[in-house]
Amino acid sequence: MAQATARHLLVSSEEQCNDIKKQIEEGADFAEMAKQYSSCPSKAQGGDLGSFGPGQMVPEFDKVVFSAPMNTVQGPVKTQFGYHLLEVTSRTD
Repeated sequence: MAQATARHLLVSSEEQCNDIKKQIEEGADFAEMAKQYSSCPSKAQGGDLGSFGPGQMVPEFDKVVFSAPMNTVQGPVKTQFGYHLLEVTSRTD
């Protein structure tokens, strides 16, 4: 079964999500931005979600994690929780 590891940050607005993505693209550290801005408990680990398989996350999240290029910040991805930036750090098929 496919497995992935990813990190993410979660904020309440698309505008804030885009602002943070821009900062990361300009060199800000993803983990530090997650610790500072994310509303998810994973922020304590710099947004690290560990390893998971298809169907363990909400569908919008799964779709990106199991199709997007690795080590590239994706988003904003809207879910019922808010707006995510996510980065796939490894994936196996």
